[in-house]
Amino acid sequence: MAVMNATDLARTVAQYMREQVAITAPSLTKPDLRAAVAAADSWASDNANAYNSALPTPFRTTATAAEKAMLLAYVIMRRAGRLRAEEDG
Repeated sequence: MAVMNATDLARTVAQYMREQVAITAPSLTKPDLRAAVAAADSWASDNANAYNSALPTPFRTTATAAEKAMLLAYVIMRRAGRLRAEEDG
């Protein structure tokens, strides 16, 4: 998995700022946030093989890279309290 290009990185920073910074870190500077987004993106790229290896073989061998990324995003959003399922009521 390649790291995000400059446009995707900037748009991720902008979206995070709109949704999160005012709530969680109002004193966070834009350069600090850009560095954090870049670090998270690099970590995802650096650890893609470990993540892929951790997936059960049927999913690992049939899912696309985008589907694997979305699965991880769902898990992380749920852990962050940002994903609700119909079953949650």
